[in-house]
Amino acid sequence: MGKLTTHVLDTMSGFPGAEIKVELFRLNGEQCEKVKTVTTNADGRTDGPILEGAAFKAGKYQLVFHVADYFTQKGVTLDDVPFLDDVVIRFGLNDEQAHYHVPLLVSPYSFSTYRGS
Repeated sequence: MGKLTTHVLDTMSGFPGAEIKVELFRLNGEQCEKVKTVTTNADGRTDGPILEGAAFKAGKYQLVFHVADYFTQKGVTLDDVPFLDDVVIRFGLNDEQAHYHVPLLVSPYSFSTYRGS
């Protein structure tokens, strides 16, 4: 069975992005259905897969990482309207037997992602 996992690295500090709210949405045309909300643990990972088993279906998805809240809690001074508030990553799942890992490397002014393993 396939699964979807993620983790967050705070590239400003070099530490895992702990206690970041992450939302997963399934996209179908113009419709966006919330599937799950999780929070990263002390290692910047979720405690288990975000999506797995019968719920893991091929399609277009979106992860939303609430990073401005995280940086504010860390004492970082952000503008009234943060440059990065929520980081949105849209991606496709095709192989329902595969492990998809979508990491986020983030600072208050930049982010990067890739298909991890």
